[in-house]
Amino acid sequence: MVEVTMEVSERVPGLTAGVIRGADLFGYVGIEAVLDQMRRKTMKAGFEFNIMVVGQSGLGKSTLVNTLFKSKVSRKSCTPNYEEKISKTVKLQSVSHVIEEKGVKMKLTVIDTPGFGDQINNENCWEPIVKYVNEQYEKYLKEELHVNRKRRIPDTRVHCCIYFLPATGHWLRPIDIEFMKRLGKIVSIVPVIAKADTLTIEERLEFKQRIRQDLAANGIRVYPQKEYDEDAEDRIVNDRIRESIPFAVVGTDKEHQVNGNKVLGRKTKWGIIEVENAAHCEFANLRDLLIRSHLQDLKDVTHNIHYETYRVRRLNESNMNFKLHVGGNPLFLNLLDTEATV
Repeated sequence: MVEVTMEVSERVPGLTAGVIRGADLFGYVGIEAVLDQMRRKTMKAGFEFNIMVVGQSGLGKSTLVNTLFKSKVSRKSCTPNYEEKISKTVKLQSVSHVIEEKGVKMKLTVIDTPGFGDQINNENCWEPIVKYVNEQYEKYLKEELHVNRKRRIPDTRVHCCIYFLPATGHWLRPIDIEFMKRLGKIVSIVPVIAKADTLTIEERLEFKQRIRQDLAANGIRVYPQKEYDEDAEDRIVNDRIRESIPFAVVGTDKEHQVNGNKVLGRKTKWGIIEVENAAHCEFANLRDLLIRSHLQDLKDVTHNIHYETYRVRRLNESNMNFKLHVGGNPLFLNLLDTEATV
């Protein structure tokens, strides 16, 4: 049934807002066809999703990303003759792919952070990552401020950061707390326990509980945040996710036969750990969150919350400096340079 809400200004005496239902319409209007139009437009243009993976070497970041998208999308998988070397500093590297499924195209960019947490002294190792995230916001802001803007601004902003926690079974390490405290303010963080098959079920549950206590005690914001729930339905769904965080995951690109079916899994001397079996690990929950249920919400939170906070701060800085000395503000000069190139 078609339902139309008619809002009329209260300043007009005698007129009130009302609802026109399908039975009251003179005939078929076709409002529902808007959804088909939006779908066709999105399928034609495709969309972008940028995901960052952070964690020390050896936690299976590349394998997990490949498992998520069921293709070799990680930097390690796409680099010929790749050699694993411990980087002396944190270097950010990205690789992009266009993935197509049932006519829907997605440009996926995976940003890797080799060198993070691998040094004896990891002081301020998060700074290059904070800088990178802010640089992408700055790039988008400059594009928005062009007089003649592109119809579609290329989006390189980080929509989600998967943070890999080693399966120690204890508490969060100081580096975990410091990283998530800083990054949680500028990007959506989803923490995961890497290589969770090294813990027993009981150890895993206790570890997850300790991590949640640590997150709350340190005021760390991870996705999905309560304050961004739009309605009661969202709150119910997101509460279930918040109770499961951090996700205990296992990644693999190897297939094995189980009861006559091919499954993604890791073979051990005790049996096969099925990656997509919820009784074995929480990989399926992570995949559903990132791709099947909350992908668009991650993009919306990035644009409407994190980017908007950055944009307001930068424009306020620009106005303040402009009042102090017109034209002397680096951002103002920057934007003038940007405009000159249009």
